[in-house]
Amino acid sequence: MNQPIVLAPPPGALVPVSRPALAIDTDRIDPGALIGFLRRRWPIILGALLTSLAAGFAFTTTQTPTYLSTAEVTLDPKVEPIAPLTEEDRLAAQGGMGETWIDTQVEVITSSANIAAVVDRLALTRRFATDGRSGAEARQAAIDYVADGVSAFRSGATYTLSISFESEDAREAARIANAFAAQYTQGSVTEKDAADTRALREIGARMNKASAQASADAATLSRYRLAHDLPSTSDRSLTEQEISTYNQEVTSARAQAAEDAARLATARQQLGSGSSGEDVGESLGSPVIASLRQQQAAYAAEIASLSGKYGPRHPDLARARNQLASVDARIAEEIGRVVSNLSARAAVSERRLASLSGSLHASEGALRRDNMAMVDLQDLDQRAQASRQLYESYLGRYKELAARIGIRQPEARVLHPAQPSDRPARPDVLLNMVLAGAIGLGLGLACAIAAELMFSGFATGEEIERRLGLRYLCSIPELASVTGRRALAAPVEAIVDQPRSAFAEAFRNLRASIAFAVENPRIIAVTSALPAEGKTTVALCLARSMAGDGNGATDAILLIDCDVRRRGVSRWVGGTRDIGLLEVLRGDARLEDAIVTDPRTRLSILPLSAGREEDHALLTGPAMDALLATTAQSFDAVIMDTAPVLPMADARLLLGKADAAVIAARWRRTPEAAIRSLLRLLPEGAVGLAGVILTRVDVRKQAAFGLDENAFYKAYKDYYA
Repeated sequence: MNQPIVLAPPPGALVPVSRPALAIDTDRIDPGALIGFLRRRWPIILGALLTSLAAGFAFTTTQTPTYLSTAEVTLDPKVEPIAPLTEEDRLAAQGGMGETWIDTQVEVITSSANIAAVVDRLALTRRFATDGRSGAEARQAAIDYVADGVSAFRSGATYTLSISFESEDAREAARIANAFAAQYTQGSVTEKDAADTRALREIGARMNKASAQASADAATLSRYRLAHDLPSTSDRSLTEQEISTYNQEVTSARAQAAEDAARLATARQQLGSGSSGEDVGESLGSPVIASLRQQQAAYAAEIASLSGKYGPRHPDLARARNQLASVDARIAEEIGRVVSNLSARAAVSERRLASLSGSLHASEGALRRDNMAMVDLQDLDQRAQASRQLYESYLGRYKELAARIGIRQPEARVLHPAQPSDRPARPDVLLNMVLAGAIGLGLGLACAIAAELMFSGFATGEEIERRLGLRYLCSIPELASVTGRRALAAPVEAIVDQPRSAFAEAFRNLRASIAFAVENPRIIAVTSALPAEGKTTVALCLARSMAGDGNGATDAILLIDCDVRRRGVSRWVGGTRDIGLLEVLRGDARLEDAIVTDPRTRLSILPLSAGREEDHALLTGPAMDALLATTAQSFDAVIMDTAPVLPMADARLLLGKADAAVIAARWRRTPEAAIRSLLRLLPEGAVGLAGVILTRVDVRKQAAFGLDENAFYKAYKDYYA
């Protein structure tokens, strides 16, 4: 019974290591990488570009030619008003033609109202009054047609506005563009005059109503004034002034009456207390009393003088005394008149005070009555004033409109009328092709980038070492890529037929790389992850290259066909054999009888017999170990062509029996995941892995994928014959 075989790496075998990657400046754009990407993916980019150009050309040729005509109008910022300006027009004139106003005019040109006016101006509705359309539907169709073709824009920073129309008919395009220009310049004036006329009629009707209302309100106000004896609205202020005057006079009269009453009372009090009236205040200021007192004093002096001379009955003394008594009587009479005058003055003051108080009360009553009437009077007066102001407002507006109708000047004029174009504006062949080219180039780059991102194969040895961490041995070129023409012979024959070719040199390079990877390898296994990756061709060519060119073998080499399914080496040997590898392992035949010799290189080959039986236990058991030990002593090198590792389990065990295992990966075809799966299936530490080779490399395209030994093939290809 076969025992499981777990072999340690053969003596001298090197453990696969990852070569340290060179420091790369990631901030630096590598022009070589960009050029390489373009060289790799140019068929995709070119295909997308040509497809897009073809589609653009086809689209251009199927488009209906359309013609574009442009009319230019210029805004006139120096239009002098003939009629008085309205408040709105005055503010617009003060603001001038600013950027916002000019941009607004561009929108006005293509507005729905302006488009409808152009349709009516050209009577385009008749053109669309087909297929049973109603008048409204035909007009809407005409409006949609014009709206789709018209465009307006400002020419730079000037006052010039360009109006364009695009149509399949060049003459129609010019006609409609000129209609837009005329509608904007003259049509707007006509529309404004019509609007002013309508407004004039409406304002005239309202003005008449306002006039009648103002007259009625004025009449009502006059009747109310007459009915309430209110000549004017200022009556209230006059009455208040009168009351103020009465208040002042009453106050003064009251003070005067009080003063007169006080003087009278004082005089009466003095006379009642026994006074002769000499100390009464009013008598002191009387010139009559003052004169009488002077006479009184003179007579008293005379009496005193006569009394000293004469006796009491002397006639002069009696006369003097009579004269003094007469003066005293006159003084007393005069004092009586003063007191009587004070009494009269006090009575007059009281009567004046009473009269003023009565007048004040009468004025206050009149004011209260007027106040009640003035409330309604003010309301009627306000109504009358409002009616009058409304009438005057309508009258002013009516005069403005009447003065402006028929003399309004347009704010723009036609600078250049539109002319029918000789060349169609659309399709723009150059623009369409440029856009198609840009789209195709962008699509091609996107597809190329997607293909690059989805690519998981290997194109250079640097990728193998960086992504897998395995040693890269060498690359095996595609025979046709190094011969410059389609290969007439099979690659296995080219090794002998063209020993100085680059193809043959590649296998000598492989042999050297294996020797550097594993010290003194005697048993070499060639395998792959998947079928059809060139491992059998590599094994045959490597074996024939090591065996010699037929002019005298340099080494004794044995090639063993271990792929019991495909039997690639055995099919190359040809013929029908009854004995082979399995018969030798079973002991049914001798090794010497089973070996076939290549006549051109003296290569020894141990094929499989013609029988289709598969004995995997023999292939991986002790018999195989013994056979390899024997052949390793008899030959300089033993090369095994194994089955692919992923589909055949015995390939993993055979790799453990070899000194050096070589993995063949097809250039740009073998997925990275397949190689990683192969490595996961190999028993850890049981396989002496020499490295990986790339097969069927097209050296003519290799430079587009990176720098390796084949990237400089043109520089050294003269070394090969």
